[in-house]
Amino acid sequence: MSWLHNLLEEERRKLNKLGEESVKQSIPLSDNPEVLAQSRRVDELVARYEDMKARRNRVAR
Repeated sequence: MSWLHNLLEEERRKLNKLGEESVKQSIPLSDNPEVLAQSRRVDELVARYEDMKARRNRVAR
């Protein structure tokens, strides 16, 4: 599960960098397709991470 957490953190850093670049260029985040695509990627990873965490907790009980 640690590999997924590391991947999630890496993708979050990418999202933050894209967001900062977009703001510096005065491009609204919602108008930047790269930011939106990366945000969806992070959302998917968060969902996978939470799902794995929930499964792990069910097994541990």
